[in-house]
Amino acid sequence: MEADARPLLAQRRKAALRFEIAHEAVRMFTSQGVTATTGEQIAQAVGISARTLWRHFPTKESCVLPLLTAGLDFVMDQLRHWPAESSLLEFFTDICQIGRLPSTTPVILDLIRMTSTDPALRSVWLQAHDDALPVLTELLAQRSGASSDDLRVNVHAATLNGALRAAAEDFARRYAADPEASGSEITACLLAALRAAAEGLPY
Repeated sequence: MEADARPLLAQRRKAALRFEIAHEAVRMFTSQGVTATTGEQIAQAVGISARTLWRHFPTKESCVLPLLTAGLDFVMDQLRHWPAESSLLEFFTDICQIGRLPSTTPVILDLIRMTSTDPALRSVWLQAHDDALPVLTELLAQRSGASSDDLRVNVHAATLNGALRAAAEDFARRYAADPEASGSEITACLLAALRAAAEGLPY
């Protein structure tokens, strides 16, 4: 029993350290700029060696990845429990109504806003969504009974992925001056993006 718990404990410690590094990286990027910040400075602020930091992240910009993937991980976890009788929009509306969306901190909003101006951070943000795409594709394939290689399933997954990214960016941009914005504002941005995705291409 104790032996079985060790890998899980180690995994939790690793995840906690990665999030600590990510928070510190955003704080330093915000206060002194991405270019002026080094990986060594981030490591020192966290209290670890640079070597340890580079074991977790290949670049200083990639240190923020855990914060950028948190929302996507939440969505994919929720989709695994998507009731058969609900449409995608109905499902997310229900999630929003019962307050199950994860809280969004000013740190994450600062980070998402920085991805629009810093090319290296933009690359990490886009990579987070690119990494999520195969998982979303597989979830939609299972839902529809089609193959994950099916073109329609891939287009639907890409559309959902894009809507989630657009919603996050819209929320971060529109509420930059309102650090208290959360629940209802996040809900409005997410549902608006999903409704736009559900419309298809009306051009």
